[in-house]
Amino acid sequence: MSDTAATALLDRRGKYNRSVSHVNDEFHTFRSYLRWMCVDQSNAFTAALSWSVFLLLAVVVPAASHFLLACPDCDGHHSRPYDGVVQVSLTTVAALSFLCLAGFVRKYGLRRFLFFDKLCDESETVRTNYMAQLNRSLKILSVFVGPCFVVECAYKIWWYASGASQIPFLGNVYVSDAVACILELSSWLYRITVIFLVCVLFRLICHLQILRLRDFAGFFHVDSDVASVMSEHLRIRRHLRIISHRFRAFILLALVLVTGSQFASLLVTTKHSRSMNLYMAGELALCSVTLLSALCILLRSATKITHKAQAITGLAAKWHVCATLDSFDGVLTDGETPMAPQSSHETVFPNVGTDGESDAGDEEDEIDTTKFIPSYAYSTISYQKRQALVNYFENNRAGITVYGFMLDRSTLHTIFGIQLSLVLWLLGKTIGSF
Repeated sequence: MSDTAATALLDRRGKYNRSVSHVNDEFHTFRSYLRWMCVDQSNAFTAALSWSVFLLLAVVVPAASHFLLACPDCDGHHSRPYDGVVQVSLTTVAALSFLCLAGFVRKYGLRRFLFFDKLCDESETVRTNYMAQLNRSLKILSVFVGPCFVVECAYKIWWYASGASQIPFLGNVYVSDAVACILELSSWLYRITVIFLVCVLFRLICHLQILRLRDFAGFFHVDSDVASVMSEHLRIRRHLRIISHRFRAFILLALVLVTGSQFASLLVTTKHSRSMNLYMAGELALCSVTLLSALCILLRSATKITHKAQAITGLAAKWHVCATLDSFDGVLTDGETPMAPQSSHETVFPNVGTDGESDAGDEEDEIDTTKFIPSYAYSTISYQKRQALVNYFENNRAGITVYGFMLDRSTLHTIFGIQLSLVLWLLGKTIGSF
């Protein structure tokens, strides 16, 4: 083997090795965040620490809080009849998120998991925008975690401060309540951060594919051949299948767990024997908002990338129509398939306006717009090749799937309809039985 071939082979192998985080590494901040969150499992020590923190803050502290601080003899403002639903809901979804995140990082490494090993094949625009989105991810995470944690802090501090004499304690009442409050707040912060972290990472990965689809749409505006368009689309479809395969179990289980949590909340709050007020049900409402927000991030990211991927079909059809219209402007010979004229002029298509609406551009799809495509972009592609490509797009829909089911807007409508039917049935069994 020559030195050049050996060097190339070593470079290819090194591409999949996990790099050590350093100051100039693009993942330095992200790895440091995972380490501080105790989710990093890159070696035996950090794995043991990660599992210990998870068991303490996601299992032991919530269980102790529920059984030791239930306060059944407290007044109406300090009793916690819905605490069991809150703790079980947060712990189960946090456990699912933790197991998935730990499995992803351990199996693929952070670089491969976030598809940074594939960025060398992308354009400079995709790489720059993806890095900017990576840097924004922690800010987006804090936007969701911060308000939930602030509200929970206010509630817990009020609960311990105003009901110190009623709440069970060990030894000194102030020290005991302070330690219990800090542990409960740490547990809440840890669980919601792990939940939102996986959702934000999924959003980040989907954003990369949207950037690639925008870049791919440019193939229809330059003189590209069908083979290059097919090759790029197959590569995008392969990455979408990889994402679907990795996250399908997480999306499905998250949907089931969050739905079960909401039905349990609805069931316990509609019992006629329960009196409900903001003090008793405030934490339950905050838990529901947290879980629904995380689920909305997942479903919105999946449906958005599916919508963008399927918009390519409309763009290809419009490209084909524009090329066909332009081809008939040339001189046709009997028995010949109409081809685009070889003249240097560019066909001027009618301008599609906004009918006087200045804000119509905000609603336009950034991939499949309402503008005509210039004819110079396809002067070398025959009608048969364009038609074959359009047929391929129509019969090979791309997007995020969950065990074969495409996550698009119609799927969301179906999920909403099923859940609404179950809610009405449950209300009929509870409130309707009075």
